[in-house]
Amino acid sequence: MSVQDEVKTTTGPLTTESGAPVADNQNSETAGIGGPVLVQDQLLMEKLAHFNRERIPERVVHARGAGAYGTFTVTADVTKYTRANFLAEIGKETEVFLRFSTVAGNLGAPDAVRDPRGFALKFYTEEGNYDLVGNNTPVFFIKDAIKFPDFIHTQKRDPYTGSQEADNVWDFWGLSPEATHQVTWLFGDRGIPASYRHMNGYGSHTFQWTNESGEAFWVKYHFKTDQGIKNLPQDEADKLAGEDPDSHQRDLREAIERGEFPTWTVQVQVMPAEDAANYRFNPFDLTKVWPHADYPPIEIGKLELNRNPENIFAEVEQSIFSPAHFVPGIGPSPDKMLQGRLFAYADAHRYRVGINADHLPVNRPHATEARTYGRDGHLYDGRHGRAKNYEPNSFGGPAQTDRPLWQSSAVSGATGNHVAPSHAEDTDFVQAGNLYRLMSEGEKERLIANLAGFIAKVSRDDIAERAIDNFRKADEDYGKRLEAAVQALRG
Repeated sequence: MSVQDEVKTTTGPLTTESGAPVADNQNSETAGIGGPVLVQDQLLMEKLAHFNRERIPERVVHARGAGAYGTFTVTADVTKYTRANFLAEIGKETEVFLRFSTVAGNLGAPDAVRDPRGFALKFYTEEGNYDLVGNNTPVFFIKDAIKFPDFIHTQKRDPYTGSQEADNVWDFWGLSPEATHQVTWLFGDRGIPASYRHMNGYGSHTFQWTNESGEAFWVKYHFKTDQGIKNLPQDEADKLAGEDPDSHQRDLREAIERGEFPTWTVQVQVMPAEDAANYRFNPFDLTKVWPHADYPPIEIGKLELNRNPENIFAEVEQSIFSPAHFVPGIGPSPDKMLQGRLFAYADAHRYRVGINADHLPVNRPHATEARTYGRDGHLYDGRHGRAKNYEPNSFGGPAQTDRPLWQSSAVSGATGNHVAPSHAEDTDFVQAGNLYRLMSEGEKERLIANLAGFIAKVSRDDIAERAIDNFRKADEDYGKRLEAAVQALRG
């Protein structure tokens, strides 16, 4: 049952939360005409107390977002790669919910800013919910989740100034050469999409698909916008952010209201599991893409958004996504960023929304039901009644299937804080340089201008020089032009 199906229109009298009829919703109860307000006014106390608690903590990242429901339709036979039921046959449709977002801004920040965009997709499958929590970029700034809190701290407000500081951003990026590829992407033309409808989405991480025979494959997801790529230059984005902070959210909602349903062509790159060990770079490194010449994208489906949420708070703000929400035939990879997110996302939602956030309509399974022994806690609705709360039991409770969702992988070696295994092309600069060299002259000029304008705000020469040097290592021309542009701005 969808959230929309559960909306009911009531015509009876206004009541309190406990169901008592409300006699007067316009005037507080007082001690005489013009006297002080009475604590015994249950409705007043209830309304004020509820209002004080209407906002839950915003997401630490991806706070600013918009969402919509839709469908995913299979267009190709992929059963030789995965036994996932929602991918089992051509033409099969699955209900989805997609939340778009910016990363660094708070809940009230404008949409039209230079920032990666979240692309979090929930598939309501017959085998449970599958969450694919990606971005509009195929790579990311770092490759290990242990660095994520430090990275985000540099993007947020400085503890002393209360503002985002160029010194913090470029100090971290300069000391983290692995960020060079993503920074090149972010400050290029695609760094500010014109709308959520006019950008691609990516699973970004590498995931495992397992077929019915237990054969494993590594995959990467691509969502190619059928509306075409459209971006905003910096000056237009600055103007739009000031005039219409809700530009992207409004565009998505109004397009769906008009019946102009946005769609994406869904593709995957597939790598045989045995290729990973000897591939020319670490295939689980989130700062790198798999060249299409090595593993050509295969079209597998169509994604369409066709229904707006009825209530933003209930369905967008309270929506939760976790990369750990897999279904049979799909699983994780050794990607160290993904491994950290498997814990971090669910834990963030336990704090932000509550331990029973999965019970909310937008989050619970729509095509099946959740059968667990979890009980009690904030938001618990008593749905289990008198059923036993332990397993195993002899009272007919749900039991394990004895079949893992995905194929196990062999591991060996001593425990420790290890650097990822070395491959022939495991450098932080090759793909950043390749991306730069693919750009037209106009794209290069805009990239240099965008980067220079930000680096020029840095107060220390050593921080600026170290940042520029990373781009020089990616491409000599790249670094040379950027250095000249920064020097011109700094005088």
